[in-house]
Amino acid sequence: MTNNLFSLREDEIFKTLTELKERDFVIIGGYAVNAYALPRFSVDCDMVIKDEDECKKIESVLLNIGYKKARLPKEVLYAGSFSRYEKKLDNHFAVSMDILTSKVTDRMTGAIFTANWVFENSSVKILKGKTIAEELKTRIINVDALLVMKIVSCRPTDVRDVFMMIPKTKDKEWIKSEIQIRHDFNERLSKIIGKVNSRQFQDGLSGVYGKFDPKTFEKNKNEILALRNL
Repeated sequence: MTNNLFSLREDEIFKTLTELKERDFVIIGGYAVNAYALPRFSVDCDMVIKDEDECKKIESVLLNIGYKKARLPKEVLYAGSFSRYEKKLDNHFAVSMDILTSKVTDRMTGAIFTANWVFENSSVKILKGKTIAEELKTRIINVDALLVMKIVSCRPTDVRDVFMMIPKTKDKEWIKSEIQIRHDFNERLSKIIGKVNSRQFQDGLSGVYGKFDPKTFEKNKNEILALRNL
């Protein structure tokens, strides 16, 4: 039953993104990760837009297909201009679209990523589902920029995403410099390495992705450790 509900939610997000194909946004967060690593399930879809005018246009589409503007939860990850739209799929299950206008501000660190920065570091890519056999073309933040945001945020899910995406990096020096502008790179890296070295981390990967190849695990881990040499 749970898997069916997850599929229902993911299918709705893909349908929503198709309805929004004429709008100007960049996908970040969990759904962006799916463009670069083994797909994982994400409970919502995060997108960045440049201004309030675009927000109104997106809101109009969302309201027209059954979404309602929702109250923001206390544990929201972002500060600043942030709106959530939810659509009930049944009595206890909903899908949500999170819209960040003009910038992304990490609530824990205060680090800021402007919408212009996000758009400049994005491109149109194929987005694949985890629980449904669907894919679509949409604008997604580039892997290096997504890694910058994930390393700065450094929550447990972010560390897992960094670990999975690290083989796809293009310019590690650029990643370091962009992080250093906003936060202490070495402090963030030490936190990530501490988590990656724990037994719980490897077990957690298996819980999300199933049995994880030991050689791949060591390869990705060594790439994380090599960041100390930058």
